[in-house]
Amino acid sequence: MDIAKLFSTFSLGDLSFAIDVAHVQEVMRDLEITRVPLAPRSIRGLINLRGQIITAIDARSCLGLAPRPETQSCIYLILRAQGDLISLLVDDVGDVVEFAEEEFESRPATLKGRLREVVSGAYRLPGNLLLVLDIQRLLSEPSGEPTSTLDQAQFMN
Repeated sequence: MDIAKLFSTFSLGDLSFAIDVAHVQEVMRDLEITRVPLAPRSIRGLINLRGQIITAIDARSCLGLAPRPETQSCIYLILRAQGDLISLLVDDVGDVVEFAEEEFESRPATLKGRLREVVSGAYRLPGNLLLVLDIQRLLSEPSGEPTSTLDQAQFMN
């Protein structure tokens, strides 16, 4: 019997990602962020979502990718993780997709750095790979913060 899994998809630059749909609460645009002094680079600040204060995490920074161009807006992916709500700032949100368990492939050997730590595997799309993020690993302390802004090409061969 095939067991299907549902994933919410999003992109960061040219990379496509998926998160188990069970973690996704909602998608928002145009929220005001309050900066937090001395916060790590990946923490963009706090947002107020209907009276609940939520940490806004910049997915690009968290993964060591190049910063989002200043003219490009971001989308707030509101996630339930570790018993709390967090907001993951992403470039674009795609569809909810369904895959059979047997379609899941191990993490690509070409992934490097923080991506290698937080990607649990992948699914094949026409002309692209959909990288599945492990939210628990993504939110855990990285083994080492990138010392400089890195280009996405440095993470893939």
